[in-house]
Amino acid sequence: MMLLLFPLLLSTVQTWAYRVPGQKKSDSCRCDVNTTIWSFPALRYEAVQQQVETCETSLHSLQQQVLVSSQRLPDIQVQISNLTARLEPYQYLHDRGLYTALSIRLLGQELSQLETDITVVHGQLNNDQSQKLHQEVGKLRKDVLKMQTSDTVNMKTVKEKLRYLKNNVESCKSIPKDFRGQNRYCMKGLITNISEPVTTKINPYNKNHVSGSWGKQAQMDSESDTETYWVQTLTSSNIYGNIVRLYQTYKDFMRSANHRDATFSSSVTAPTAIEGPSAVLYGDGLYYHCYRSADICRYDLKTNEVKRVTLPGTGVGFNNKFPYCYYECRSNSDVDVEADETGLWALYATVGNHGNLVVSKLFWDDDSKTINVSQTWETRLFKKAATNAFMVCGVMYATRYVDEYREEVFYAFDTATGKEDNSLELPLEKVAKGVASLSYNPVNRQIYMYNDGYLLAYQAYF
Repeated sequence: MMLLLFPLLLSTVQTWAYRVPGQKKSDSCRCDVNTTIWSFPALRYEAVQQQVETCETSLHSLQQQVLVSSQRLPDIQVQISNLTARLEPYQYLHDRGLYTALSIRLLGQELSQLETDITVVHGQLNNDQSQKLHQEVGKLRKDVLKMQTSDTVNMKTVKEKLRYLKNNVESCKSIPKDFRGQNRYCMKGLITNISEPVTTKINPYNKNHVSGSWGKQAQMDSESDTETYWVQTLTSSNIYGNIVRLYQTYKDFMRSANHRDATFSSSVTAPTAIEGPSAVLYGDGLYYHCYRSADICRYDLKTNEVKRVTLPGTGVGFNNKFPYCYYECRSNSDVDVEADETGLWALYATVGNHGNLVVSKLFWDDDSKTINVSQTWETRLFKKAATNAFMVCGVMYATRYVDEYREEVFYAFDTATGKEDNSLELPLEKVAKGVASLSYNPVNRQIYMYNDGYLLAYQAYF
């Protein structure tokens, strides 16, 4: 027995020695060598190679992510710094429940203007209500003076009281002494019931035009034809339009016959085009929301002239900033033009009123040929919490979605008193889900709905 050393070449780089026992026979040596222990592990090699390639790919991906993050990080840090700086005043208000000294000074300026308005109104009316307002604003002045030396008063309550007083001042200015004698229906209070649809018709174009407005000429003492019916369908993206279709009689309207198309803008993107599904024919003028602006336009059917006025308020919503929503938002329904027994109205929302509905009284001065805004009220109803709204006897009514075939009048704001009621439950049937517009006509006391291409009319009861 002897041990032999066999050198074996495993690769071009390394050699290994293996000792095995053998036997000498005659002049030769015999031994058994198992060479399988030196076979190359190809499968293990391939597995390891695949793992290496996977790791290289993952490493490359991580390096790319780190590079992108490193490039974006400075911008993110700048944004965070800006947001932090902007939020610092609000954080103070959140922690302390107070407004800054600057807000107090601004409030004092608003209060001074309000005192001036109340003094003028009191000098004109000199009644119990104006006297009460004069006393209340005096008390509020004392509260603001206290706030300048103390930070223990929460300004939210004072701001809400100021809004209430401003609304009351507008109410005093807007109601003439003989208001109750102007229309006997306005003496009966809020609407008590709304009928089933008394008119159901598809708009004169087709059902694909789901947004627009329609109705009957709404000025009660107009010298023009009070039997005129009109349809204004938004033909561009269901947002913009420039043509109103007119019918001389209800029979012509129902038969879609003998109509006349009036073009009030050179194109659907011109400054005088209509934006959003709201218009009203009042006398000889079509009133509507002007294209991409905070303005109300009036198109004269006789002269083809267009006049406009800018709505008051801080940050008036347009271009789909404060549309009617509740269930589904109606595109670009920011500004809503309405008519009732007392005249013309604009319903909209502003940044200054936190997206809540604002009601402004409009009137057309026939002598100067201008549209004017006389009074403005601020409500506490968030505009996107309503599907639509309309005016009746100086009261704004708002609706909300119930189901695919029913709306509900749930809210009322009375401009005569500044009071609101959110407990109404007046059902309003429909034939399709979406409500593009609602308007009231004081001549026949009907409510008109543009219901996803369908034209519906209802009778209002007091």
